[in-house]
Amino acid sequence: MVKRYSPACDKNKQAILNALKPFLVKQSNNKLCRLLEIGSGTGQHAVFFAEHLPYVEWQPSDVHGQLASIQAWQKEANLANLLPPINLNIDANSWPVKTIHHLFTANTAHIISVDQLQRLFKAAAKHLLSSGYFFIYGPFNYNGQFTSDSNAAFDLWLKNRDSQSGIRDIEMLNSLANQNSQFNLAADVAMPANNRLLVFKKN
Repeated sequence: MVKRYSPACDKNKQAILNALKPFLVKQSNNKLCRLLEIGSGTGQHAVFFAEHLPYVEWQPSDVHGQLASIQAWQKEANLANLLPPINLNIDANSWPVKTIHHLFTANTAHIISVDQLQRLFKAAAKHLLSSGYFFIYGPFNYNGQFTSDSNAAFDLWLKNRDSQSGIRDIEMLNSLANQNSQFNLAADVAMPANNRLLVFKKN
């Protein structure tokens, strides 16, 4: 198996963990809460977060071509609360998961299309338990304004590569989240390198 490595994952993992911890609290009955990660990429985040959140059952997922690296990281880590990765395409009509407590995705909102983002929120509403959190990490705009020159340059690079990609406005994401009163924006956490962690809570 090919275990891929991303320097960016190593750079941002501790900051993301620190931001997640206040929301991912241990359950009073000592049962594991299940979290589904969308777009697990290399698998580094899944291993790091599962290791430092032993009361969370971490379920990594990605499209088929990405699974080998995630599985290599998962098998090497050998953590009881880190499940084998599953093949999950957000365009699919159904997901191969049962009800989950929380949902996490990093650096995907600017890659997938707006239509896919809408489907992602619909699926999150379907699978998340009430009061569950949907965490979205990455760069975002406010009222169409970039928060840095580097984000503006990154957005241009994304759109030159794929016209459906691009840094999203938080207002647009909030609108998708609020459709049918499914989610509210519970927190907007500032992160290093002009990134944010958006925390949506299911009503």
